[in-house]
Parts: sequence; structure tokens; C-alpha cells
Amino acid sequence: MVRVKYVMARTPRVLKRIRLELARSREFPDGSVDHGHEFVAPLDMTGRIDPALWRKYRDSCRACRFWDGDLYIGYLLHQPGGSEHARWVFDYDDTTDVDDEAGHRFGTHVFRAGAYLCIRREDGDMHTFKVVSIVPAT
Repeated sequence: MVRVKYVMARTPRVLKRIRLELARSREFPDGSVDHGHEFVAPLDMTGRIDPALWRKYRDSCRACRFWDGDLYIGYLLHQPGGSEHARWVFDYDDTTDVDDEAGHRFGTHVFRAGAYLCIRREDGDMHTFKVVSIVPAT
């Protein structure tokens, strides 16, 4: 299992580190701890991402994709567009949007351990992930 640690100076207490691991699929019948995402986001009292706090702590909202031993480090971004009139994406290269991975309905999703959610990869494929942990981003 890949454990991701990236250093941030004095992380605000409102930020949470959320770990997602690939859920069961045809290719991975038992899911996979070696395929997933870990990211930092401000969650409100209901477990939803708080856009106002994200704007305040945007530079601390880091993201990491771990996939077959490869690591991609970037940011959680809030962009205009999509069915929610805004969308949350993981951006691993700020010079292009080709690598962005969009969280499906992240704006309304309640993040809690055991919940499932989908992320559309840069190639257009949708993958389902399980929230395995939510801890303070210290």
C-alpha cells in the first residue's frame, strides 16, 4: 500500500486529509489499495467541501494520485462549468487542463468513511472509489 505524505506549513484545523482507494471493479474484484487519491479539503459540518473555505486555504488543498506505483502531485481546484455550475478537479499540471480529473458531483457529495464516489480520469474513463479515511490534515 502506498502511503502519501507531503509537507505543508501549519495546516489550518478546518482542513481534512481524505483518502480514496479504488473500489471493486471488473479489473480489480477486491478493489485496490495501490490505486487511489489522497487530497486535502475543507469540509463543513455536514461533510461537504466548503467552497468559501477552499478559496481561503486554496494553496493548502493539495492532491495526490497514486496509481501502480506512480505518484502525481497537484491541487484540488474549483472550476466553473459542469452540471453543478462548478466542478471540483484534481490538477497535476497547471500549464494544461488535459490532465485534470473531475470529481463526479463533489459539490454535493457528503464525504464520510465508507462512502463511494466517482472520478472521471483525464482519458474520460470513470472509476469508483471508496472513502477509506478522513483525518485532520496536520
